[in-house]
Amino acid sequence: MAKKEKRFIKVLSEGGFASPATYVLVDRQTGVNYLYASSGYGGGLTPLLNRDGTPIVTQVPKVYEE
Repeated sequence: MAKKEKRFIKVLSEGGFASPATYVLVDRQTGVNYLYASSGYGGGLTPLLNRDGTPIVTQVPKVYEE
């Protein structure tokens, strides 16, 4: 069975076990940044945006590329 590459990189993690968790994820294919927040059984995901409304894009280091 071939190893499946992960599409997202977790670049920031805040919160923890007893408090709400917040993560910033970067899509390895597009470089778009997403904010994921969870609390209890719920959670949400949204793209991070620049002031002009365009998505924040991060250049993915070669180490993470396929």
